[in-house]
Amino acid sequence: MEPKKNPNVDLEKKRGLYIQIGLVVALLVVLGAFEYRSYERGNSSLGDFNLEADWEEEIENTFREEKPPPPPPPPPDEIVIVENEEEIENEIEIEETESDEDLEIEEEEETTDEVFVTVEEMPRFKGCVDDQCTQTEIMRYIAKNTKYPPIAKENNITGRVFVSFVVDKTGNVTKVKILRGVDKYLDAEAVRVVQSMPKFKPGKQRGKAVNVQYNVPINFKLS
Repeated sequence: MEPKKNPNVDLEKKRGLYIQIGLVVALLVVLGAFEYRSYERGNSSLGDFNLEADWEEEIENTFREEKPPPPPPPPPDEIVIVENEEEIENEIEIEETESDEDLEIEEEEETTDEVFVTVEEMPRFKGCVDDQCTQTEIMRYIAKNTKYPPIAKENNITGRVFVSFVVDKTGNVTKVKILRGVDKYLDAEAVRVVQSMPKFKPGKQRGKAVNVQYNVPINFKLS
């Protein structure tokens, strides 16, 4: 029986060639797939997004800064009382601060009105409009009007007398007392000159007149 297959169209003769072409095509597809996956989309048009940088951005503090409290006032200076012939060289500033801890202060119990040491509006000496003027005028008044007791001068008695007084609600100088004395004559003169001070403009706390205490050191000194 004769074969019916035409030998010119026999594919078996070119099978090896087709296999090679198939392998080449498959290899090209694989390489193309790898090449395709290796590309990354660029973000140049949108810019780089850095999450940490955004979160680390400093936020402006909108809270109001509280001012530190003012420093405590310096300890009170002293008023030096010398003989009348000698001038007082330095002006002494009197602060309305509490006396030193080593002073024995006999405080009277206040049953009705509270006595303040520092208030919103301190008392004003006659003709003054601020604390600085008041302090200066208190110093000048005491230095000008204090008379060195002759008997203390004869006995060469010197020393520092601490005096406390209260400017009451009406502006009068009250409750003058010796916190620490030296001699009865010097103490008496210190009390006398403080009691003779003119009427003050009273101090105020929350808009109301109040009692304000001052402590004054007066130094009696012979040349």
